[in-house]
Amino acid sequence: MSPSFAGVGVSAGRVIGPVRRMPNPITAPADGAPLPEGTTAERESARLADAARTVAAGLRERAATATGDAADVLKATALMASDKTLLKAAVRLVDSGTCAESAVWEAADAVATQLTALGGYMAERATDVLDVRARIVAELRGVPAPGIPAAEEPFVLCALDLAPADTATLDPARVLALVTSEGGPQSHTAIVARSLGLPAIVAAPGTVDLADGDVVFVDGIDGTVVRDPGAEETALAAAYAARVPLPAFTGQGQLRDGHRVPLLANVGSGADAVEAAAAGAEGVGLLRTEFCFLGRDTEPSAEEQVRAYRAVFEAFGDSKVVVRTLDAGADKPLPFLTDSTEPNPALGVRGYRTDAAVPGVLERQLAAIAEAAQGTEAEVWTMAPMISTPTEAAAFAARCAAAGLRTPGVMVEVPSAAVMARHVVSEVAFASIGTNDLTQYTMAADRQLGPLAEFNDPWQPAVLHLIQTTCEGGTAAAGGPKPVGVCGEAAADPALAVVLVGLGVSTLSMNRRALPAVAAILRTVDRSDSQRIARLALGAGSADEARTLVRAELPDLDVYGL
Repeated sequence: MSPSFAGVGVSAGRVIGPVRRMPNPITAPADGAPLPEGTTAERESARLADAARTVAAGLRERAATATGDAADVLKATALMASDKTLLKAAVRLVDSGTCAESAVWEAADAVATQLTALGGYMAERATDVLDVRARIVAELRGVPAPGIPAAEEPFVLCALDLAPADTATLDPARVLALVTSEGGPQSHTAIVARSLGLPAIVAAPGTVDLADGDVVFVDGIDGTVVRDPGAEETALAAAYAARVPLPAFTGQGQLRDGHRVPLLANVGSGADAVEAAAAGAEGVGLLRTEFCFLGRDTEPSAEEQVRAYRAVFEAFGDSKVVVRTLDAGADKPLPFLTDSTEPNPALGVRGYRTDAAVPGVLERQLAAIAEAAQGTEAEVWTMAPMISTPTEAAAFAARCAAAGLRTPGVMVEVPSAAVMARHVVSEVAFASIGTNDLTQYTMAADRQLGPLAEFNDPWQPAVLHLIQTTCEGGTAAAGGPKPVGVCGEAAADPALAVVLVGLGVSTLSMNRRALPAVAAILRTVDRSDSQRIARLALGAGSADEARTLVRAELPDLDVYGL
């Protein structure tokens, strides 16, 4: 029997191909290696600063040509390359007589150790620091930086995990599938793979034994990798290759009986919005405004924000655009807004809570959103992230009203907001469920950690029950029913989309590439079907059981290779 390895399938697809492993990482310099003979600490510090600037500039240049999640990841990594804490620590070591390579290596080690000790989101940033360190050392040595291997034939890329900057530049024309031994279902690797439509498996520890040239079968649906595939795997890959093409998305999401389920897009810039509109998205269900703030030491001006938001509004004409106010903190630290010394940032001052710590930023952002909406036809809705109580919801609604924004809403990402949904949603006009955070907070499982991947799954029945509770709260809200949408990664899973509609979700927002698949599967069920299928998932004892029960009810998933 061929050796097989189990992991977590995060992007559908079944393919066979040769393995190419990520190249060996940059080797560590000698501890405390002295300054090169004939140079000075001042010159060595300048060389270090030049290398860091070159790395940051290269990452920003790549970000400028990327879109969506990839652009955000590259911008965040570029910001890390310019991190003053890291560079100052390295320069201090140079001043004490250490060469630039050893100095930045040691300084980054210290920063990464501190971040790892903090746990949660900040531990994930340690990977970024080590990635930046390798790039700076490569620049100092004049050797290529770490990156995706080159090959004449398409290949299955295998790695321990991928640095965000590498993940963001995956080329589906060269990479057949992605397999990592570490990482989790909501890691950067998983999210970007889904946005590219690339079959992917994460948290498959046994795959460290795979070597260059090994031929493997990758099943991104079931989460398995098989070395030296046989007839069964060959047949599955052939069936996937011969799958029925998805119908083009018509721009109108609905069930078989005509029940409307608007399909919206998650975007992070004006360029994203143009692409999403061209793909048929019926509007924007999540505008991530962080794209204006990342990579900066200071708050962007009102003019910069207005220009950026208006580009999104204009791309969608008179359609709905849901704007999420700044979701800073945790894995998105900003030097002018967040406290990097928090012991547990995922449970700290992030999202809406930053307004209490640094008043004024939210007020100025809301004013910029309102100004950007003027002169456009867009139907602008505005929501706050990390709302936990009805009091917070009411306060945010009041701030929106003061800015002239008429449709305030909240993100439901915290279990308390789901449990208290009737009271929370009564204070605003709508709610949108962020399934990524709701899952990690419900299951107490950091969404970036591979060892916790089985917990950090939106198919967990506990999470589905909280989604149902939130929808019921929206229906029972004071003043009449209020719509509840989903804008987390769960909306991009066609099978889970059916369950979400059955639970009462009114709109689904996703990356633009997922629109045709979700639309096609929704059209195979009517409303009573979706409710019956949702009950099956709610009654399951585990995420795997829920997924299996639901997929058995949706045979067209196999027809389309989803």
